[in-house]
Amino acid sequence: MIGILDYDIGNVGSIQNMLKKAGHLSQIVRTAEALAACDKLILPGVGAFDDGMAQLDQSGMRGALDAAVKQGKPVLGICLGMQMLGLSSEEGKREGLGYIPFHNVRFRLDNQPELKVPHMGWDFVTLCDAGDPLVRWQAEPPRYYFVHSYYARCEDEADRLMACDYGIPFAAAVRRGNVRGTQFHPEKSHRFGMLLLKNFAEVC
Repeated sequence: MIGILDYDIGNVGSIQNMLKKAGHLSQIVRTAEALAACDKLILPGVGAFDDGMAQLDQSGMRGALDAAVKQGKPVLGICLGMQMLGLSSEEGKREGLGYIPFHNVRFRLDNQPELKVPHMGWDFVTLCDAGDPLVRWQAEPPRYYFVHSYYARCEDEADRLMACDYGIPFAAAVRRGNVRGTQFHPEKSHRFGMLLLKNFAEVC
């Protein structure tokens, strides 16, 4: 069973609906016990970094999530949920989950006034590792829906799964071991997002 963490900082219903369209059932989890019973986990999130980390800690699920990662359960972070997988963010002062060594930094595009922050809307990505199970069977250049002002700067370029360019190149998706994250919203990305979530459910 795929568990979608509900810690009051993300639209869990739209992710659950997209998974259902892709042919997979999921459940929304709000307790450590329910989280531990799941085979795979999705960490969604919207809003500010420190708020997300605080809400996750207050939910009582932080320890269970750490344990699930150590056990090798597949985990997918989405948007703020991806940013929280890293070490830190310029947006706040709290430490991240630390599952993947990257830091979130703000877009600085002062010399490109035609580009607005946040980066919002549809954009194409390139696959850094087309063999990763999350991105298999992409028959055409994938495009996804983004809404973000901060992006992941990986310490190890091997952790970049997808790349995008918005004035500067940045990691659109990351991965290390059983943990993956997408800066974009697959649940808002139509057939491209549906395929990605289907891959996560079936082959990750």
